Amino acid sequence: MDVSGAGLKSDSFEELAMPLFDQLYNFAHWMTRNREEAEDLVQETYAKALKGFASFQLGSNFRAWMYRILRNTFLTSRTGLKVTMTVPLDAEEDGPELAVERETPETLLFGRMNHEALHNAIDDLPVHSREILLLCEVEEMSYQEISETLSVPIGTVMSRISRARRSLRDRLRPLAQETTGVRGSREQP
Repeated sequence: MDVSGAGLKSDSFEELAMPLFDQLYNFAHWMTRNREEAEDLVQETYAKALKGFASFQLGSNFRAWMYRILRNTFLTSRTGLKVTMTVPLDAEEDGPELAVERETPETLLFGRMNHEALHNAIDDLPVHSREILLLCEVEEMSYQEISETLSVPIGTVMSRISRARRSLRDRLRPLAQETTGVRGSREQP
């Protein structure tokens, strides 16, 4: 598709933007930790992107451009506000789980506990660590795309990912040790 700067129209915006909707919503939901706020954030992102579509430069990464708008909108919405954590009363379900013959109630419980522990550990990370992990691991963006999205050099992306992974690992290590009963080699006499 030809997407020249002068000839950009709303129909070409729709062709480029709509395939990204689910990915942007998932990222927004991870960042906001709230379904309604994520929906509002994505809606505002699309409104800003459509309004500024004429400034989109041919040859640049549209996906990274959309993620940058979403991220900046998220950060702007947080400026000067105290972000509070709320705990939902009802656990969000991804749908019915299919039973597998080898799974027992105990293995299902451990699996849920691990899934919840991972989500909680990611939620507890600072925003800059959480967003870099989500872009890399969940959205499967390349370092180059993350660099364009966050407007930072690739070296910074790599070091932030490394620090975020280390922080996540450190947060999950006590649970793994508790579950397996095994302590790290540094802690044994």
